[in-house]
Amino acid sequence: MADVHDKKTRSFNMSRIKGKNTKPEILVRQFLYKNGFRYRLNYKKLPGKPDIVLPKYKTVIFINGCFWHGHEGCKYFVIPETRKEWWSEKIESTRIRDKNMINELIKLGWNIFVVWECELKSDSEKKLKVLIQDIKNLNE
Repeated sequence: MADVHDKKTRSFNMSRIKGKNTKPEILVRQFLYKNGFRYRLNYKKLPGKPDIVLPKYKTVIFINGCFWHGHEGCKYFVIPETRKEWWSEKIESTRIRDKNMINELIKLGWNIFVVWECELKSDSEKKLKVLIQDIKNLNE
């Protein structure tokens, strides 16, 4: 199946996809702040520049987009029909990079939480309350 957009339109659409300050990230950050958590953003001194770092709890939170990080079994992760092989390789390399980065952080003694974009689409407050409780349990 051919792409529904011409190259110029597709290029423009792809250029508008953000890597930082996405809606899911902002939602998680607002919820954390409202509940008294203070954090750092995209901390460059840690492997993979985690989206959110809670130094007090030695915890990092990654907010992953379902498509870009290849969330298996998710309705938002569908490999495009055009250039299937290229997209498969790109998403697989992202998965490998994510695994390596998480392993490095574990070796450094950090706790890791991964929040998927789809988890925040429905009943995000419930999911975030569980996340906060899990973080607090680590500190006890």
